[in-house]
Amino acid sequence: MTDDAAWARAMLAFEGALARAAGDVGLVDAASATVVADACAKAAQDVGARLDLEALATGTATQATPVVELVRQLRALVPADARHAVHVAATSQDVVDTAAMLVAKDATAAALDTAHDVQQLLQGLARAHRGTAMVGRTLLQHGEPTTFGALAAVRAVGVREAAQRLAEVRVTRLAVQLGGAVGTLAPAGRHADALVAGVAEQLGLAVPVAPWHATRGRVADLAGALGALTGELAGVAQDVVLLASTDIAEVSVAAPGGSSAMPHKQNPSRAVLALACAYRVPGLVATLLAGMPGELQRAAGGWQAEAPVLVDLLRLVDATAAHVRASLDGLVVHPDRMRAAVDALLARTGGTLDTSAAEAAVDRALGGPHEEDHA
Repeated sequence: MTDDAAWARAMLAFEGALARAAGDVGLVDAASATVVADACAKAAQDVGARLDLEALATGTATQATPVVELVRQLRALVPADARHAVHVAATSQDVVDTAAMLVAKDATAAALDTAHDVQQLLQGLARAHRGTAMVGRTLLQHGEPTTFGALAAVRAVGVREAAQRLAEVRVTRLAVQLGGAVGTLAPAGRHADALVAGVAEQLGLAVPVAPWHATRGRVADLAGALGALTGELAGVAQDVVLLASTDIAEVSVAAPGGSSAMPHKQNPSRAVLALACAYRVPGLVATLLAGMPGELQRAAGGWQAEAPVLVDLLRLVDATAAHVRASLDGLVVHPDRMRAAVDALLARTGGTLDTSAAEAAVDRALGGPHEEDHA
């Protein structure tokens, strides 16, 4: 979904939609528009056979964009009398920015599906252990009694809300970029608005109020939403690692990892991998934010840095979610260990056990003790 072939397909999708929209509004003849759009669709079906991806990479190194070479190859795929319908009114940044939105749309769909699975697993744990007493730990010190259900419910809400935010960004902030050479879309003349709307409709992207070639808020919103979801998922993984540690041992993962030197170990390896992925994410988000103040109509360096950083970010979010899901799938909870810690705490503090507040917190988080959460 984020490899070179995926980017090539996304760029071809833009060029095909642009040709069709240009034909629809009368910028080019309909017959030529259809020829170009069909050529793009055929190339997208097997980009390795119909496009020279190595030449695209070489072109990127020499032109600072893959689009110059892409357009050259695309024009070679259509008859000479239809080549005027290739890349109508657009510039290289239009292709790359829109392709980035398409790649992100596909990749975030998979990440959101996995995050939903994580949410469902957490909700199941919250309901099953609504009243399972455990020690609440603050600054890694014993605080007051709570329940494992309350812990799981809080994490479920965090993942759900972060996923909802990413889903909103996916619908409202992933927009087509089409502004032409300097953002005016001058070659489209009075057809500019209709051309943008037509391309957006075909690609399933939002229609921007204005071209966003010089304003990177959409990329920043995407980065922030991806970063927040990763952070919430990483919180789950961190809890698993801590609670599965030998000295606490209040949960066990269903499929632990081993050790080459210490065969007695039962490592929560998938949770560890989730954290390893998540540790890289804040720096990537920061890089995308750092590129926002671009120069005038097109940035020199900051914009060109976005695509590879976005690829890494999308891959890491998806991997984090997958590792967390694996960590929770079949998670074994040890109520006896939890209760022993609670009893030791109460013996020190002279308190009594009352889990009603924690159980009520679970109910509030999940919409009631017997209701399914459909958010």
